Amino acid sequence: MRKRLSLLLIMFLSVTMLLTGCGENSAKVEDSSTTEEEVFRVGLECGYAPFNWTQMDDSNGGVKIEGNEEYAGGYDIEIAKKIAEGLGKKLVVVKTEWDGLVPALTSGKIDAIIAGMSPTAERKETIDFSDIYYKSDLVMVVKKGGKYEKANSIQDFKGAKITGQLNTFHYSVIDQIEDVDKQPAMDNFPAMRVALESGMIDGYVSEQPEAISAQSANENFKMVEFTDGFITSDEDTAIAVGIAKDSELTEKINEILVGISEEERTEIMDNAIKNQPAAE
Repeated sequence: MRKRLSLLLIMFLSVTMLLTGCGENSAKVEDSSTTEEEVFRVGLECGYAPFNWTQMDDSNGGVKIEGNEEYAGGYDIEIAKKIAEGLGKKLVVVKTEWDGLVPALTSGKIDAIIAGMSPTAERKETIDFSDIYYKSDLVMVVKKGGKYEKANSIQDFKGAKITGQLNTFHYSVIDQIEDVDKQPAMDNFPAMRVALESGMIDGYVSEQPEAISAQSANENFKMVEFTDGFITSDEDTAIAVGIAKDSELTEKINEILVGISEEERTEIMDNAIKNQPAAE
């Protein structure tokens, strides 16, 4: 009896080891195929709707964010898809805080920044940029029905509590408003929307697509456009792909961008505004 039990135990252990070995080999093959596949790693905040946002599933073309269960969507994601396809690579979305985007690029953690970033002279000292893939005007987002809803000049915001995103020209242009109550810069646009909703601020500086997105997502918000607006340069209001210095990707990405017509870019933005999550 003991011999039969011992034999059965040996057979059981042998089968278990065989199955375990097969499982390990399968995992190695799968990992190997994943690592060998060429990827295009793109960094963005996933919090600047309609350019980019975070969502919980792959609806409306959402792409899985590396390292967690969430997905990214928006105008930047659609542009990134087209670039990745043109390069013949798989798109990998790396969710990165705004201040960490340039360091992530220069360190090689990502291959490109596609995050509604303007190709300013200061940034060009550290990284290169593609040709422009979007351009818009500066506006203000305020409370609907409030004191500043009917403003048409930036000087109408004299004494108002105004802010913008940290380390962006949105924040620096606030100084063009006389006697403005300039508030500390904020890390991201969701935080500014919360601050505006709560009354901590009277408004924040933004670009037109984000402002349209804000008022679409929250009926209490209003976009204010100006007849007498901020003084900006073309490089401030343009948006381009950030690429490492002297990268061979620059020329390739520019070739791909040429193939995206103005009509298609407008359609992509219109869909992004329509599809943004209500919470953004």
